[in-house]
Amino acid sequence: MNGTLNTPLLTHLDKTDALLEQWQQAEWIRPLDLGFARLIRALSEEQGETLSPLVLLLAALTSHQVGRGHVCIDLETLLADADTTLSLPPEEPATNDALSADPSHLKPADLLTRITLADCQSALSDAFAVSDGSRVAPLILTEGRLYLRRLWRYEQRIAEGIARRLALPSPVTEPDSPAAQTLSLALNTLFGPGETVDYQKLACALAARSRFSVITGGPGTGKTTTVVNLLAALQAVAGEDPERAGRVYRIRLAAPTGKAAARLNESIGGAVSRLPLAHLPGGIKPDDIPTKVTTLHRLLGSRPDSRKFRHNRDNPLMVDILVIDEASMVDVDLMASVFDALPAHAQLILLGDKDQLASVDAGAVLGELCQRANEGHYTPDTTAWLATITGTQVPDTLIDSNGQAMDQAVAMLRKSYRFQQDSGIRVLAEAVNASNLDERMRRHMREAAFDDVIWLNGHIRKPELDSTLQQICQHAVTGTPNAFRNQGQGRVVKGEQLPPPVGYRHYLDMLRDHRLNSDSPREAWDTLALRVLEAFNDFQILCALRRGPWGVEGLNDQIAEHLYSQKLIPRSQGWYAGRPVLVTGNDYNLGLMNGDIGITFSVPWDKTASGDVRETLRVAFPSSDGTESIRWISPSRLQQLETVYAMTVHKSQGSEFNHTCLVLPDRLSPVLTKELVYTGITRARNWFSLMTGDASVLSESVEQRVVRASGLASILGGQ
Repeated sequence: MNGTLNTPLLTHLDKTDALLEQWQQAEWIRPLDLGFARLIRALSEEQGETLSPLVLLLAALTSHQVGRGHVCIDLETLLADADTTLSLPPEEPATNDALSADPSHLKPADLLTRITLADCQSALSDAFAVSDGSRVAPLILTEGRLYLRRLWRYEQRIAEGIARRLALPSPVTEPDSPAAQTLSLALNTLFGPGETVDYQKLACALAARSRFSVITGGPGTGKTTTVVNLLAALQAVAGEDPERAGRVYRIRLAAPTGKAAARLNESIGGAVSRLPLAHLPGGIKPDDIPTKVTTLHRLLGSRPDSRKFRHNRDNPLMVDILVIDEASMVDVDLMASVFDALPAHAQLILLGDKDQLASVDAGAVLGELCQRANEGHYTPDTTAWLATITGTQVPDTLIDSNGQAMDQAVAMLRKSYRFQQDSGIRVLAEAVNASNLDERMRRHMREAAFDDVIWLNGHIRKPELDSTLQQICQHAVTGTPNAFRNQGQGRVVKGEQLPPPVGYRHYLDMLRDHRLNSDSPREAWDTLALRVLEAFNDFQILCALRRGPWGVEGLNDQIAEHLYSQKLIPRSQGWYAGRPVLVTGNDYNLGLMNGDIGITFSVPWDKTASGDVRETLRVAFPSSDGTESIRWISPSRLQQLETVYAMTVHKSQGSEFNHTCLVLPDRLSPVLTKELVYTGITRARNWFSLMTGDASVLSESVEQRVVRASGLASILGGQ
């Protein structure tokens, strides 16, 4: 052990173990993290090894970081800024008198200041439980990054899958080949003459050129339109692909959650119907472009209580092209399973917004792959090929003679078609993304200078908790249209006048005022349920936190109590007509996916023994197959769910709401980042409102970034 370790806590395993146990009792680390460190100790003792206490510490911290979404620990970054890297202790740790009573019990960051990189490397290199990957061990150390073996293998499988596909030849590589000429004709037909630089057309061409590609872009940049055109172009090329022998490609569409799949289902059918298929080469039929979207878990064949899927390397999917939408939500575990299940020849296309929050679980695969997307880094060979195929010259600012192979497979859509130039939602999202939320922007929000954005309590630095919670509850009822410019009246978007913003009273009134009864056909109830679900989607409160008065748990209770006091719901707890619920886990027996939202109805469908009609509660969920059917499910059958007057920003990914209200707490937290604020803002389609417990938290949040430790970009960049 290096002599620079001058703390007694790292001179004996029992002392290090006791310290880790106290950190766990204080909820600084998880029981799982402590258990993993003890497993490492037990394995070492079985080998008769004298384990360095530093390995015990690093094992616990590596496990802790996986729980926070990191794939590994970068040791140099950890030692340079342990506070930021670990975010320990958490903002509101449990009270632990032992920690404060004994000054020798240092916080993690204080302890790590006494350790050098050489100390870490020396201790780890001598440990039986640590390997460089050449032999099986629970910890892997490579290029200064310390992994749990499971996470290291996931990253390796993803990198191998991408590299293999980037190296595969494409029938359109040679610009004078029949396949390339067919691609060019198809793209010109699909896009026609237009903008000087058509980034959608360029994205289609780039993606058609490689067996692996990423198309990224912000809200409204046309990712769905682009991928539909891409699939049509690829089917046109299929006839020129000698490997296809005239057969069309087998294409599947998937998304990480049921909600994301349902959204893509809603939009893709219309996009396909507008394709000029009759004018494309190859005789493409409408059925050749799929419109049904499934969840990734369903596609891969989930097995209950198992990480494994039915489709894997031994039982691959029957697919030639797989498109994954909302790919920012896919963690390394699931992405590795995707590559395992793909046939060797299959093409993978990832769609998503690189600036959104990363997956809840470990990894930020899309963000890693798109690190260089803003600057393009396209080689002269790539740009010359693009000019030949599309007739479009790539801007000089995006050309780089030293561009990497991965760069040539990433396309970024740079023009938003959803928001008008003066849209406050657009301007605010761009400012947050650039970490440039200056006083002028904040003043515009406070003064409702934008038609579509308000900051309801932005003029108060730190408002009283009770008054702010009451204001949030009132806002939840009405949507506060009078706070918007012109009271939300007369706003025209794309030639249509929008109704003013609303709150939850909108859907509850619709639920209460219906005229259906026991004689009404089930189809009428289905129609009502669709209307109510659509109305519920007109407003949503999003939170950064789960716990506390500013979190989902506290706000859901507060809002329910307020709605009850306003006589809008019959009760505020348990099951009642009007209760909105969010499914929090996949239930394949019921056909429900994590993220599905349902509304509780009181329906007159049960009859007593005497023949009298009895009201009973049923939860209406929209079908996830793109049809307008409804599934009516008894509350007793629903196991994993929560009330959803408020949901976390993480849970909102893949969703879109007519009016979104983002609630930020009264103090800064590690989870408050520019990615979270950006994601919350961009869930709003037409109206956005903000509530804060402290006005300064907004500016402070956008200065923090999500930087997840991973080696994927480094591996691919070195190939």
